[in-house]
Amino acid sequence: MKRQKLSIIGMPMDLGQMRRGVDMGPSAIRYAGVNERLKCLFEEIHDQGDIAIGRPEVQIDPKSNLRNLDLIAEKTEKLGEEVDKAIESGSFPLVLGGDHSIAIGTLAGVSKHYKNLGVIWYDAHGDLNTAETSPSGNIHGMPLAVSLGIGHPLLTNVGGYAPKVKPENIVIIGARSLDEGERELIKEKGIKVYTMHEIDRLGMTKVMEESITYLKERNTDGVHLSLDLDGLDPHDAPGVGTPVIGGISYRESHLAMEMLAESQIITSAEFVEVNPILDDKNKTATVAVALMGSLFGEKLL
Repeated sequence: MKRQKLSIIGMPMDLGQMRRGVDMGPSAIRYAGVNERLKCLFEEIHDQGDIAIGRPEVQIDPKSNLRNLDLIAEKTEKLGEEVDKAIESGSFPLVLGGDHSIAIGTLAGVSKHYKNLGVIWYDAHGDLNTAETSPSGNIHGMPLAVSLGIGHPLLTNVGGYAPKVKPENIVIIGARSLDEGERELIKEKGIKVYTMHEIDRLGMTKVMEESITYLKERNTDGVHLSLDLDGLDPHDAPGVGTPVIGGISYRESHLAMEMLAESQIITSAEFVEVNPILDDKNKTATVAVALMGSLFGEKLL
């Protein structure tokens, strides 16, 4: 059965990190055929185009040492408004990144529509840093902490409220690169994490079964999927800014998306960190589009 409406929102922002090219991610994903791939799965698809980011110079906040703090707060506020409008109109919001700092805006727009939102963070990294724990000052390593209400108030208050998600409603899948401050925060908050050790040992089927059951048992009334392409192994997704070897395979990722489709728990999604400058013949964007197909219920038979 077809879903009703999909709103595609491009967020070509690279302000949360230092490698150029990820701002072209939405264009690469569209070039890889996202609209054509998903049109048979929805009654209506509305491509809202891209949110204007411009080409601002890098700004480092003198107090916090965060890169592009004001600009990221401003642009993610705008993204939050667009996501909010999409949900109000009855559409499923699909956001195309852009670096992972865009999740600050996506979750700001999503969470206000749910009393007990769940989040699946499919990523090699935890993105749980703050200005105090970040080795780089890059905000793309902070969006999950920000969404928990931890971090600079300009970021945590995007959308006019905080927090956006409770720590017990988060599942991180695919982690294999965590900074010390992130490990401490995970333990302190009791965040559920499936590292590559658990994926290898249990298998992706068990990991997804447990993740889906875990979020259902917490009575979540919606679940947001935030998928960073660096969650996959660089062999399958080379076009990312912070690749980490030993990641989730292409086939395992399809299985994960297929199981989420069958569960029918996902109510919003974003695919981030596609960088065509670092890619091989748009391979990573093509992988992203294929995974979207599985997420939305595409089947071989």
